[in-house]
Amino acid sequence: MLILPYDAAYATNFNKINQQLTNGLSGICLAIEHVGSTAIPELAAKPIIDIDIIYNETSDFHLIKKALETIGYYHNGNQGIPGRDVFKRTEGQDTVLDHITHHLYACKYDCNELHKHLHFRDYLRNHKDARLFYQQLKYEIAEEADNDKKVYATLKQLKANSFINYIISLAKTKHPGFEKIKCS
Repeated sequence: MLILPYDAAYATNFNKINQQLTNGLSGICLAIEHVGSTAIPELAAKPIIDIDIIYNETSDFHLIKKALETIGYYHNGNQGIPGRDVFKRTEGQDTVLDHITHHLYACKYDCNELHKHLHFRDYLRNHKDARLFYQQLKYEIAEEADNDKKVYATLKQLKANSFINYIISLAKTKHPGFEKIKCS
């Protein structure tokens, strides 16, 4: 199955990855957020932890990139989404980072894509009806895609984007923006 019922292990797995990232990125002004469907309790999801590292300044990004390379990641560009940089794992021996499937992104605090992730996540966490509707939509798309990941991604883009954008617009009316990360 491509989409699985919610698993409380998602939060545990995020916390494990977060600890490794926090250790590896020590001393850099940033925040680490669990985003995507696995960050929303009771929502069915692909079992992949999505993580956004949030930073304030371009100089912070360069420090993040260097630190991530030290712990086994490589920069894979923005993959067509300005302001959201993708990091992938190289083969390694880390018992957490190499064994929990995750996607890792670095986004400046004012990045539109970051705001979409946070608005959508927060809205679905707090609105059960919207969460259930989105879950049903995901199951239907997965069935239509015959659980093929690439077909699912294409269909989700076509069939779920208007709902996602609607939810983001609702969320923005309640919480219009996000501020810089506060670091001491």
